Amino acid sequence: MVSWIAVGLLGLITGSFLNAVIHRLPLGISLLNPKRSFCPSCGKTIPWHENLPVASWVLLRGRCSGCAMPIAIRYPLVELLTALLYLLAWGRFGLPDAPVFWLFLSLLVAATFIDFDHLIIPDEITKGGIFAGVVCSLLVPGMMGTGIWWQGFLFSLLGAALGFFMLWGVVELGKLAFGRRRIRTEGPTLLEITGTDEEPQLIFGEERIPLADLFYREKDQVEATCAWLEINGERLQAEVGVEGVQGGVLTLDPRGVTYGDRFWAYEGLSELMPIRTDVTMITLPREAMGFGDVKFLACIGAFLGWKGVLFSLFAGSILGALIGVVMMALTRGRSGGRIPFGPYLALGALLWVLVGPEMLELYTNWVTGGGFFLLLRHPSL
Repeated sequence: MVSWIAVGLLGLITGSFLNAVIHRLPLGISLLNPKRSFCPSCGKTIPWHENLPVASWVLLRGRCSGCAMPIAIRYPLVELLTALLYLLAWGRFGLPDAPVFWLFLSLLVAATFIDFDHLIIPDEITKGGIFAGVVCSLLVPGMMGTGIWWQGFLFSLLGAALGFFMLWGVVELGKLAFGRRRIRTEGPTLLEITGTDEEPQLIFGEERIPLADLFYREKDQVEATCAWLEINGERLQAEVGVEGVQGGVLTLDPRGVTYGDRFWAYEGLSELMPIRTDVTMITLPREAMGFGDVKFLACIGAFLGWKGVLFSLFAGSILGALIGVVMMALTRGRSGGRIPFGPYLALGALLWVLVGPEMLELYTNWVTGGGFFLLLRHPSL
């Protein structure tokens, strides 16, 4: 009983730390500076007695003691979720494997909530997770189902490589098949580029897209044909040919803005904005999924091996499709926007950690004809 209480408390404390990771990492805020937690609204440093996992949120009634702004319920939920996962891993594995899976489950929690909030999975989680998984396979080869260190090491490397190249192939094939998206309008529609040098945004009809979200590759471009372009208060006209205005090509790429034979770099772009023109069609680059998902599946493979990779990808794809259909039905197709795939990969990996081998055995028995008798022995399934 003492060990279970200790594991639960460790999970709550780790969940509190993960809340800081989820908030700070995507914003580039160091986890060491400031060392103490602070209120995102008023910046007040949170004293230790107001930073107790779950309890402080309840005692403060979900509000900051400094500015009275609401504290998102996600904070205690992340702490409780982490504690629950730690307890489940402890009950399933015990020592010495459980601490390894605590680390892995912590990475899953952080990646899931960051991806939901920012549609990214930071390299600190993916690349750091790959390194951590390989090192853990050396120290605790039992996590790979073997007692020999070099076999655990090879299985971890194989899982990471398989996870990386499987999704990398999906990304590349998706780019070839669906790498460009054309948006047409019934008549001339205003296109604007606004924002700042660091975060320029493209506005076209109902679309409002940070330019950084469009340029995953150096060769990615946004293209539009337009008769004029207004920039820096100057109105530039396309050349007029025999058949009238032919239209100039407006191109946005990772370097800057091009119209005709003129180019403007993003540095200093704030002085030129807003940039405006009228277009009836625009071509946007797109990806099948973010490259962070590729590295994330490699991280999963480093901890779970090749079987865990295949299961996580298969289960995550099915769960993502089912949840996506339900969301479209509930919102009547108006949900829009990009859908993060990382949380579903994490959910697939979690299923493997908790019940994956048993599910695989059940499926194998079913395929080979023993499924009916297995179900008889396990009626709850």
